[in-house]
Amino acid sequence: MTPAERDARQAVVTAAHSAFARGLTHGSTGNISVRLGDRVLVTPTGSSLGTVTADELAVVDLDGRHLDGPRPSKEAVLHTAMLRARPEAGAVVHTHSTHAAAVSCLADLDPADALPALTAYYAMRVGTMPLVGYHPPGDPWLVEAAERLAPRHHALLLANHGPIVAAATVTAAMDAIEEIEQTARLFFLLQGRRTRPLSPAEVDALRPQ
Repeated sequence: MTPAERDARQAVVTAAHSAFARGLTHGSTGNISVRLGDRVLVTPTGSSLGTVTADELAVVDLDGRHLDGPRPSKEAVLHTAMLRARPEAGAVVHTHSTHAAAVSCLADLDPADALPALTAYYAMRVGTMPLVGYHPPGDPWLVEAAERLAPRHHALLLANHGPIVAAATVTAAMDAIEEIEQTARLFFLLQGRRTRPLSPAEVDALRPQ
């Protein structure tokens, strides 16, 4: 194993344990991947992000085909779709975090932008987040939707499911996932009150490139 792969495996595990410790995942939900050249390291199917270890990671190619290690999450194909659509991205994080998943279950969300930009940090780390219509985990339709939307949006909200983010590093992807969860929490705390989301111009000035 090369030093680069050893570091990439440790980055996945560190992020996975952090996500679980901070309540961004539960049980065996959620998955994390890191690009390593033309291969992708991804958390395996049925594993808890709280206990996954570096030698338990699956290896797939950029089309999601299993190359080595345990069987990958069935959502690995969604990760690789995001990575194909965003060549500059080095990692993808997907969670079923409580407040973001709750937002994904609401009727009448704006499909072009599921959450309002309530804070500058949401605008900086997320920008706009389209809603992807419901399909079961691992459905090829989700792969098609990710490939269509991800070139313009690094964060997507899967209906009745949860958020997925691609970013340059796993740390940056985790920061965006946590910002989505905290903004979703604010969204519910502010229900019934008048709010002042950032304007489109204010969001554009802070939007991630």
